[in-house]
Amino acid sequence: MLQLTSITKSYNSKPLLDNISFTVAEGETVCLLGASGSGKSTLLRIIAGLESPDSGLISFGGVDLASTPPHLRDFGLVFQDYALFPHLNVNDNVAFGLKMRRMRQDEISQRVASSLELVNLKGFEQRSVNDLSGGEQQRVALARALAIRPRLLMFDEPLGALDRTLREGLLNGLRSILQKTKVPAIYVTHDQEEAFAIADRVMILHNGNIIRAGTPADVWANPQSAYVAEFLGLGNVIEGEVKGKIKSGEWKVESSVGEFVVMCKHKHSKGEKVHLLARPIAEQNNRWSSSSARAERTLSEGEVEDEASRDVSRPEGRIQNTVQSIVADVIFQQDKYKVTLDNGLYVYLKDAPKIGKKISVRVKIECLG
Repeated sequence: MLQLTSITKSYNSKPLLDNISFTVAEGETVCLLGASGSGKSTLLRIIAGLESPDSGLISFGGVDLASTPPHLRDFGLVFQDYALFPHLNVNDNVAFGLKMRRMRQDEISQRVASSLELVNLKGFEQRSVNDLSGGEQQRVALARALAIRPRLLMFDEPLGALDRTLREGLLNGLRSILQKTKVPAIYVTHDQEEAFAIADRVMILHNGNIIRAGTPADVWANPQSAYVAEFLGLGNVIEGEVKGKIKSGEWKVESSVGEFVVMCKHKHSKGEKVHLLARPIAEQNNRWSSSSARAERTLSEGEVEDEASRDVSRPEGRIQNTVQSIVADVIFQQDKYKVTLDNGLYVYLKDAPKIGKKISVRVKIECLG
């Protein structure tokens, strides 16, 4: 439905968006994920018609939108700061866009009522928006966007001003609304949890380009670059040097934290510099050992601490490598412990080792190229 073709935009002669192209299908929610300054909000404003690209084409349903002003695009926008009118009550805020379209009063009343019911604010019609919580104000903003029955919904960091509890609740409600209405949506955020929870497809922006796109599960499993792995917090990204080929698809790589056996589809040569992702293993699958404490957990029987073992629980037969190091820090996180080692790697464990203890843990090492 929505199609962007070769969108470029520069500020002060510096490129912000460089040849951006993608589509949004009917009923699909696409998330533009990136750090501050990556251009994601500018791209949203260009789609809305609030800014013009330096070059490129934006079309909807095959119709070029270049000559269509923002108010005639029938796109709904929801911002982080709500953008509500403080002098109007809830009913009049939601009705504002409909009145601008000179709709009949009975139609306005029906749409306002259905939109407020959809966001679970039925009965709030006469309330002042100044008396509402942040989450309620954001739901009013969403109801206003839905009332015009938009062809596309756009969200610019909509939950950024809310605390964690409110964000989670509103995110669940928003996902349900998008599924019910089947309205295509573009969701802009710098928060990966939001992106992965709501999106059908994630696009990661960096240096003006979409450097990774795919379903949340695909992007999480295969980041494909050191930047994406670090940005998503998938584990430690370390530099390594290829020492040689063991057999087809398996390479020996040396790094500052140890020598690893890595399963990789890339073509490498001896001495080549590569980036590795040391992904922590979930605590229910990890074991650690310490020679000085019998009560501590040990590696599974039959495993050898200084050898790599094949991980058959994941696709592509990825390999688990064992690392020996000193515990530098232990942080309790919900039902597990994040254990950071003195070499910078971290793993998640069900039981907490003591700081200063030398332990052996398993990590998944993936080649990022």
